[in-house]
Formats: sequence, structure tokens, C-alpha cells
Amino acid sequence: MKRPAAVTRNVLVDLAEALANLRAQKTRTFLTALGIVFGVGSVIGMLSIGAGARAESLEFIEQLGVRNILVDSRPARSNEELQQRRRSSPGLTERDARVLEANVEGLEAMSPRKALHPARVLPKPAGAMPEMVGVRPTFAGIHNQRAMEGRLLMDADNEASAAVCVLGEAAKVGLLGYDPAEGKYVKVNDTWLRVVGVLEEQIASAGGEGKAFDRNNAIYIPINTFSYRFWDTSSFLKDELDGIDLRLKPEANSLQTAKVVTAILNSTHRNTEDFSVTIPAALLEQQKRTQAIFTYVMVAIAAISLLVGGIGIMNIVLATVMERTREIGIRRAMGARRSDIVRQFLTESMLISMGGGVLGVVFGVALSWTIATVAEWRTIVTTLSVAVAFGVSVAVGVLFGIYPAMKAAEIDPIEALRYE
Repeated sequence: MKRPAAVTRNVLVDLAEALANLRAQKTRTFLTALGIVFGVGSVIGMLSIGAGARAESLEFIEQLGVRNILVDSRPARSNEELQQRRRSSPGLTERDARVLEANVEGLEAMSPRKALHPARVLPKPAGAMPEMVGVRPTFAGIHNQRAMEGRLLMDADNEASAAVCVLGEAAKVGLLGYDPAEGKYVKVNDTWLRVVGVLEEQIASAGGEGKAFDRNNAIYIPINTFSYRFWDTSSFLKDELDGIDLRLKPEANSLQTAKVVTAILNSTHRNTEDFSVTIPAALLEQQKRTQAIFTYVMVAIAAISLLVGGIGIMNIVLATVMERTREIGIRRAMGARRSDIVRQFLTESMLISMGGGVLGVVFGVALSWTIATVAEWRTIVTTLSVAVAFGVSVAVGVLFGIYPAMKAAEIDPIEALRYE
């Protein structure tokens, strides 16, 4: 059995010889490593896109609330469709909200929701027109909203139908700039509203089918204020409510409760399909599964580049074996064993793949940054993605280097010495 010192010496000698041989063919070595560079870079880039997309979607779903159940009305697309619906269903109404509040077990909080796209707003918005949303004060707790300035809506505001509002972060900047907004006024249609608070920035949008709105570019008012002070001119095609948001207690089963909610609404709406029920908890699990499949597919596609790079390594090492046949014969004649020859060529292929792997990691990080900057997609380069990509590149060097190394070791020394 070899001593550790002898093994270390052999490894160092093999490394020195391999480096010398690769330096002697710099251009060939670099071009061979390019396949690994692009393969590793592609894997890291694909994984970073997948990780970024997964993080954004999970943040969006988690902000919807994994204990929430969201009921949204489905607006009619025409007057004929609306008349047909009204023969059997009154649409989503305040009565539905009261029925759900009284009959759903494990309910922690509930808020009806009405939305209005204003005809005019003063001060004039710098960007897109903000949406106005009437909600109960419980809406903030249901959707984890926090005030970065002033306060949130209170029960007293709703009971008094007070002309107050809370602005989303984007709505505040678009209407009132970057100065403090608390105590200032905004005019929505013909009603002046006093700003009592500004919300922290939130992720993504909310709303039902065909009427999603940006939570950050919204004006939130008490739902009683909405009912008594505003009139939606397009309401003849809409239900009384745009949605009902429910938050369950921690011990409640959201999937079972959603079935109860659906059953209650089907009863009051006589099985008319004029509403939808969204369960963020189920959506979260589905999204995780979808993202996992998406990631596997992208990595598999990117791994083809590594496969091509591995074939390139095997091809070039085989060519090197043919070119160095006489050298192999001399080494065998001087006492080198087959294992020494295998180790020498395997070391060279591993050095090519490891060098390509290091450059590929740099290329992958740069590619991820470029995609995030140019395409404005969120990308996340994780330690795991780098480790996996680099590890696979080394494995490729070993796997595709074994065959050429074995071919080199099988060369007959006598025939090798005669080789010209």
C-alpha cells in the first residue's frame, strides 16, 4: 500500500505534467473548455431565472395570505349575460358577506371589497390613474398591510362614513410626490378625501378576473364611505361587491373551509357561475410544484451544453492520445504502469473541465446580472446552483475522460515506440 507522501507526490507530478501539456496547446485547450464554460454558465443562468421567478411568485402568494380565502365576482361581459344571470342570482352582495360571516367556522376576519376606476382625481396623477377600493378596516390585517406614514383605516371611520383615505405607496408618490402626505387632501370624482395614512410598498396586484389592480397604486377608503359618497357608472354590469376577502384562524383548514364557502355561495347564487374562490394555500403548493418542474426542464436543457462540452473533451483527449502515442510508449518502456497513463490523461481532462467550470461560474453570474439588468427580470444566483453546475462540470470531465485514458493505457509499448 502506498504511503500518503508517495500518493501526494504522484498527484503533484501528474498535475505538473498535465498543466505543461495543456499549456503547450493553449488554443486547443481554451476552445475545448468553451463548451464547459457555456454549459455551466447556462445552468447557473437558468437556475437563477427560475429562483427569481419562484421567489417573486411565492412572495406574491404569501402576501395574499396562506390563511386567506378570496372570493371574487365575475363581471358580466354584456347586458344579455347579466340579464340571464339575474334570473337566478343576485350576484355577489353584502348579504353574501353577512351570510359567510355568520356561517363560516374558524373565521378570524372578513372584509367585503368594492372597486372603482375614478373618472378624475386631483391632484392629477403623474402616472397611471389609481384605483379606489372600498374596504373594511379588517382588510389591512387580512392582507398584512402596514402604514409607513400616519395610520390605517379604523372602525370609527367606517361607522361614520368618514371622507378619509389611505394611499398605496405608488398612489401617494403619483398624487402628492415625495413630501409627507398625512393630513393632505385628494379629490376623487366630486368628493374630497383627507389622507390619514400611507401604506408600505407591497408586492404584485390583487383583484378578481378581468379587474386586477395594483395594490400600491390604490386609494383605500371605508366601504361605508364608498357606498354613501360614490356611484360607479359602470355598475349596471357589475355585482354589488367586487369581492369578499376572508382570513381564517391558524387551526382552520383552508381547503375544507373553501368548500364550505363555495357551497354557501352556490346555494345563494343557485349554482350560477358568477364568482370564483381562490385559496392561496393551495395556489402556493401548486406554484411550488410547477416551479420545480420548470426548473428541472430548464436545467435539463442547459445540461445539453455540458454534454456537448464533455463530448468535446473526449474528442480532444482522444486526438491527444494519438499525437502522443510515441511518448506513451517511451513512458511504458521506462516502467510506467497502465494506471499511471490513465491517471495522466484523466488529470488533463479534469483540469480542462475544472478550468471551464470556474470560467463558467463567472460567465453564469455575469449572464444572470445581464438578464436582470436588461430584461428587468428578477434573478437569484444561489450557492446550490453554483455548486451543482461546477460539480457537474467536474463529473463531465471525469466521465468523458475515462474512455480516452483507458485507450491510452491499452496501447502496446512496442507498437507505440514504432509509431511515427
